[in-house]
Amino acid sequence: MPDAVAVVTGYLRSALAAAGDPVPVVSRIPSPRPSRFVRVERLGGLQQTVVSDRARLDFHAWAATESDAHDLCALVRALVHVIPGVRGGVTVYRATEVGGPQWLPDDETSQPRYACAAEIHMRGRVHEIPIS
Repeated sequence: MPDAVAVVTGYLRSALAAAGDPVPVVSRIPSPRPSRFVRVERLGGLQQTVVSDRARLDFHAWAATESDAHDLCALVRALVHVIPGVRGGVTVYRATEVGGPQWLPDDETSQPRYACAAEIHMRGRVHEIPIS
């Protein structure tokens, strides 16, 4: 199966830049932290079929103010809803929201943060597993 985080972070980087809001989109919190960034984290999900995956992803948006973190999360949420298509060579069938935006200030820094969650259903490829 494709790396859902890599597919989605690549898509969001391009989509945010195209929307006029080029912020870092990462899978791990950077050090040093930028003032605004988005983190995509896989929290599980299920193999939907032999050739498709339904990854459960969390999206966290950090910013300098609560309002800006909210707006960044809202933009990410909107972009995730329109992800279906071929993204980075991977076919994405659909995105289903599983958690709307929630206020979630950073535990370590108290920096404003909003989060939301979605399942991303994408096509993989069949892997031949040798049986001996």
